[in-house]
Amino acid sequence: MTVQLSHPDGLLQQDMYAPVALTTGSRLLLLAGQVAVTPAGEPTAADLAGQVHSALNNVATGVRGAGGDVSDVARLTFYVVGWRPELAEELLEGFSRAQGSDGFSSPLPPCTVIGVQALWTPDLLVEIEATAVLT
Repeated sequence: MTVQLSHPDGLLQQDMYAPVALTTGSRLLLLAGQVAVTPAGEPTAADLAGQVHSALNNVATGVRGAGGDVSDVARLTFYVVGWRPELAEELLEGFSRAQGSDGFSSPLPPCTVIGVQALWTPDLLVEIEATAVLT
């Protein structure tokens, strides 16, 4: 395993994600932002939870395509259109779906959620960047 997740005492106590990822691999994978589209560019979902799930599925595809696994993901950054705290439940539902279907850890690796005005097209609600460490 190239990524060891932890939750040191003294940091915000929550169970959605681990605030620290210690890596031991030798190759750094920087995955471009992934959105909820098919390889042909067709949208896969209209709601935030569905788009988070689909974009995380694309993250998993990218990491696996580079020879890694979702357990190698050390950090995720979520760019959410019009972010406000009321969207947290939908975001977490998308996380949960991806944990069930794509094997993402529970809790997730360190995450950051950033509110943005817009993404590439008006249909997109979330874009997810990933950093992974591979052996």
